[in-house]
Amino acid sequence: MQAEQIISPEYRASDGSPNWVANLSLLWSHRRILGRTVVIAPLLGLVIVFLVPNRYESTARIMPPETTGGSAALLAAIVGHGELGGLSGLASSLLGARTSGPLFVDLLRSTTVSDDLIDRFQLQKIYKKRYRVDTTKSLARRSAVVEDKKSGVISITVEDPDPRRARDLAQAYLDELNLLVNRTNTSSARQERIFIEHRLNGAQADLERAQQDMSEFASTHTAIDMKEQTRATVDAAAKLEGQIIFEQSELDSLRQVYGDENVRVRSARARVSELQHQFQTISGTSAPLETDKSPILEPTSTADRTLADYPSLRQIPRLAVPYADIYRRVRIQETLYEMLTQQYELARIQEAKDVPVVRVIDAPGIPEKKSFPPRALFAVLITALILTGACARILLLDRWSQLSPQDPRKELFSRIAADVGLQLRRFRREPVYRS
Repeated sequence: MQAEQIISPEYRASDGSPNWVANLSLLWSHRRILGRTVVIAPLLGLVIVFLVPNRYESTARIMPPETTGGSAALLAAIVGHGELGGLSGLASSLLGARTSGPLFVDLLRSTTVSDDLIDRFQLQKIYKKRYRVDTTKSLARRSAVVEDKKSGVISITVEDPDPRRARDLAQAYLDELNLLVNRTNTSSARQERIFIEHRLNGAQADLERAQQDMSEFASTHTAIDMKEQTRATVDAAAKLEGQIIFEQSELDSLRQVYGDENVRVRSARARVSELQHQFQTISGTSAPLETDKSPILEPTSTADRTLADYPSLRQIPRLAVPYADIYRRVRIQETLYEMLTQQYELARIQEAKDVPVVRVIDAPGIPEKKSFPPRALFAVLITALILTGACARILLLDRWSQLSPQDPRKELFSRIAADVGLQLRRFRREPVYRS
């Protein structure tokens, strides 16, 4: 072996240092070792590469919405042709044209999204990390969010040993982005919708109170529809008064012919008395409303009970004012509630329009081929590294053998090697005590 490491003097440079011919000659003299290395290294490389687990990539591509004014879009389209194409970006920036791509990229890389994904897929257990921050870093290394500066398309790529989990993680990024955008939307339409919603709830409560007041007033004073009830009461009173006049005339004529004790006279007198009782029931009393909550006269007949369903003539003027006030409040609250309901629906529609919609160009799918590791390339690289290491070892050993024993470098390394060997031998001889 020592003979193989010595190179003949004709292959060395004049200054004593080996040149490339001498190096090649030295390597050729060790061709058997290098040959075995070339045979064994690819096999070792393949074994090492197959120990590395496969990884699969799933990619989703989305197009964020643009918020561009009409004039900005028109000018940008005009300057986008011909020699003025370089001014399109300047026109867009001056006129307020902007895209939400950088915003979406920051949202996808946010801690909120990563924490939700870690909890949803239990990544801390899958990645075998003790701390949550390490899990977040592992997820960030396996996820790539890239925006194309020209088209604005955002690509979300997730790498994972499980192809289905890679697809699910990419889809989860899209879901979390939608939820986060909806949760962080602070547009004017949303603020308007929230304000109208609170005002609508208040208007609904006011309307219910006004309707309850009107219901209690109508139930207490039998005032359902004052206009129709007044007309019906006046018509009934007019008919009763006409009947009373007619029956009174007939009673007077019968009394002159038959006298007061006649059966027909007593019958006519009874009819007149009944009609007057009904008329008194309709006329009512002019007492204040608080004392008119109970009927003045207890209705005894069907006609009395029918007339008692209507307010009396003398109470109609007293009922008209509070009834009109309560009715006006009900109508005001109804109108306000209807208008707020319409505005609330319009605000909801506008809010839905203002929320940025993530338009998916390519949905994530289950990858069929692995993306890592490239086994053939890795095997070639490992073979090249092993072969390079073997060549370097041969050259270094040859260089080391040419050094004089008195060389300070050789003495230093020899002393270091002796000390290390002595410490190793002492460590092996010392007994190991176990508790």
